[in-house]
Amino acid sequence: MTRVRISLLSTVETALVCAVLAALVPGAAEAQTSEKKGTTPYVTHFIFRPIMSIDIPGLGTATNLEAVGTTQNMKGEKMFDKMSAHCAALSVASGDKKYIDGACVLADSDGDKIFSTFDTRDVDKSQPEMKCGTHIITGGTGKYKGITGTEPFACIAMPALAGPGGYTAMDIPHNTAWEIK
Repeated sequence: MTRVRISLLSTVETALVCAVLAALVPGAAEAQTSEKKGTTPYVTHFIFRPIMSIDIPGLGTATNLEAVGTTQNMKGEKMFDKMSAHCAALSVASGDKKYIDGACVLADSDGDKIFSTFDTRDVDKSQPEMKCGTHIITGGTGKYKGITGTEPFACIAMPALAGPGGYTAMDIPHNTAWEIK
């Protein structure tokens, strides 16, 4: 009977150790995003879907776009990695005016979010390789509450997607300077 007790206590102790370790592992992963400031290069792999368009031949077009995709941190770090991206945009082309304005939300696996606006006319001249526009991070939720920053970005066109609907794909590299206050 003593042996059974020792075995039973050992099982209970093992369960407690496992529970403590399981509680600590998310904390260790969280520590990677506990930095309050940084510069992060990441790419968003987007699919763009035209929702509605106004096209006046010879005068111009305006198209509402929805973009969805996922992010990839180019340094292999946790910040801005494996987040879902969802954007709404307006693409305008009229005469020599051609631009896209919009807003995006990135969400991580915990459901915490980062919100930004973007403008393709706002180009950071100090980063000539990021010549497509700039995101302005305006805030976040959860661990990103109080985040602000700028994200100059580039546009890398991908082959046209097969099938109807006018869907397009694009990789968008970002070079993000961010801070959580």
